[in-house]
Amino acid sequence: MRLEFTKMHGLGNDFVVIDGIRQQIRLDEPALRHLADRHFGVGCDQILLVETPGDPAQALFRYRVFNADGSEVEQCGNGARCFARFVREQGLTEAREIPVETLGGRIVLHVEDDERVRVDMGRPEFAPERIPLVAEAEADAYTLDVQGHSITLGAVSMGNPHAVILVDDVARAPVAEIGPIIERHETFPRRVNVGFAALRDRRHVDLRVFERGVGETLACGSGAAAAMAVLRRRELVDDDVEVALPGGTLVLSWNGQAEAPVWLTGPATTVFNGWIDL
Repeated sequence: MRLEFTKMHGLGNDFVVIDGIRQQIRLDEPALRHLADRHFGVGCDQILLVETPGDPAQALFRYRVFNADGSEVEQCGNGARCFARFVREQGLTEAREIPVETLGGRIVLHVEDDERVRVDMGRPEFAPERIPLVAEAEADAYTLDVQGHSITLGAVSMGNPHAVILVDDVARAPVAEIGPIIERHETFPRRVNVGFAALRDRRHVDLRVFERGVGETLACGSGAAAAMAVLRRRELVDDDVEVALPGGTLVLSWNGQAEAPVWLTGPATTVFNGWIDL
């Protein structure tokens, strides 16, 4: 199968983006893993697939996200920005406001005049059953036993599950050591993305994220939204926050109201177009 694709990134979080509308796509987990492999394939953190929506009255496209291990996930904020740029650059739409279906629910992408993309990430879900998280009751913080140590974290769903741990310095955070342990902790039945956040002040947060099924990435949009939601709920940050990740900075906005969405704004970059025989 000859497959045309576009390589893109959002602050170094990189993607293989595939038009599944104008070409026939048959991708199983081995093929997805091959595409994502940085030695034998194209190489990426995640694969994004553009499809026709199930309900054209509600969305222009269906947006699917696959991790490097071949698993399908609900949401990806950096990928959403790349998705918006891709469908416009490929001539699939001229719209600047682009509603899309995702596995985690409907989201809306806004392409601004400077070509940055603003994403309605949806409202944060803190109820344990919505994350999902095994807990007796909803709380601002939960304590997990990790190799005999107690780890305190916040938990939220931004269309996909996130744990957020406050640290003093992200450079010294044990991302590689405890990220994969928490990702697969029994408390999170569908696994979890793990963010390590350090407060600089009420408007600036440093963040590193160990992504479920991928490992640490240079940037994670839904992880930045999750950190914003957890910290704003505790009233540790203001309504507008700059989140600095290893790959660059995202702007997050949330007023703390239960029904309000988290907004994410940042760049999306096309690297090259290509094709591969699978």
